[in-house]
Amino acid sequence: MPELPEVEVVRAGLAPAVTGATVLAVTVFDERALTRHRGDGAQFEAALTGRVIRAAARRGKFLWLPLEPRAGGIPADAVVGHLGMSGQMLLRTPGAAPERHERVRLDLAHPVHGEVSVVFADQRTFGSLAIDDLVATGDGAPGGYGTAEASVPAQVAHIARDPLDPAFSDAAFRTALARKDSALKRVLLDQMVISGVGNIYADESLWAARIHPETPARTLSARAVNRVLAEVRHVLEKALAEGGTSFDAQYVNVNGQAGYFAHSLNAYGRTGEPCPRCGRPLVRVSFTNRSSHFCPHCQRAPHAVGSTARA
Repeated sequence: MPELPEVEVVRAGLAPAVTGATVLAVTVFDERALTRHRGDGAQFEAALTGRVIRAAARRGKFLWLPLEPRAGGIPADAVVGHLGMSGQMLLRTPGAAPERHERVRLDLAHPVHGEVSVVFADQRTFGSLAIDDLVATGDGAPGGYGTAEASVPAQVAHIARDPLDPAFSDAAFRTALARKDSALKRVLLDQMVISGVGNIYADESLWAARIHPETPARTLSARAVNRVLAEVRHVLEKALAEGGTSFDAQYVNVNGQAGYFAHSLNAYGRTGEPCPRCGRPLVRVSFTNRSSHFCPHCQRAPHAVGSTARA
C-alpha cells in the first residue's frame, strides 16, 4: 500500500499543475471510485465542474485539493483522495487515451500551463475520491503539507499529523507513547497517533533505531522516543528523495515513473539475508495481517530492552 513518501511524491507532482486551475469537465467512469463521496457520479461531476483548485495538500496518506469557496455562504470544500492499495493520480495531455483501470478523469485549464487532465486509475478499487467539507484544525495550524489554510477535510480530521508536518508535536507523541501498553510498531501504525508511517517504513525506522518492534511503547525513555522519531524522519525523507518505494507497477508518480527506495531497504523484505549492520540473518515474523522484518541481534527482544530503553 502506498505510504507517506509515495503519496507526497504524487502531491508534489500534482501541485504545480492543479494549483489555480479551473475544472473544465469531470468524467466518472466507475462509481466504485466514489465510495467516500456522499453523492453519485452525476452529482460529483456537477459539483466539481467549473470550480477552481487552490492547492494540493496532504496529511499522512490522504490527499486533498482545496476548492475556491462558492457563493452564498456554502461551506468551503475540497476534493479528497485516498490511493488505497493501487490508486494512481496521473497527469495526461487533454484527449489522451484512457488509462488501464481509469475510474475518474478531471480536465483542467491552468492559467499558465494550459490544459491538462488528471486521471485517477485504480486496479483494485480500494482507493477513492470524494468532495468533502473543510473544517477548522483543532490546533489552528495549517491542515497539512502543501497548504497554509488552517482547515482539513472532515473525513481526514481524525487522522493525526505526520512526522514531516511542521505542526507535528514531538512532546505530544512522547506523551501518547507513555500511555500505551501496545507494541511500539503497532503504535507507529496507528493513524490516530502518528500518520503516514506504514509497514515498510516502520520496519526500516525500528531497524535503524535498534529497537525491537514488540517493545512496549510505554517502556521507552524520552531519549529512545526521540531516536525513533529521528529515524522515522530520516527514513521518510530518504524515501522521498528516491521517489518512494515501488515493488510493482502500481506505485508510480504523476508521470507513471516508479520510485527506487526499495534498493535502499535494510530490513523490510530481506528475510534470511545478512543484517547490513551485524551480518546475522534478518527474520520475518507475523504481525496482525502483515509481517515484521528485523534483526534479532541488533534489535533485542522486549524482555531484554527494558533497562536499555530507559537509558
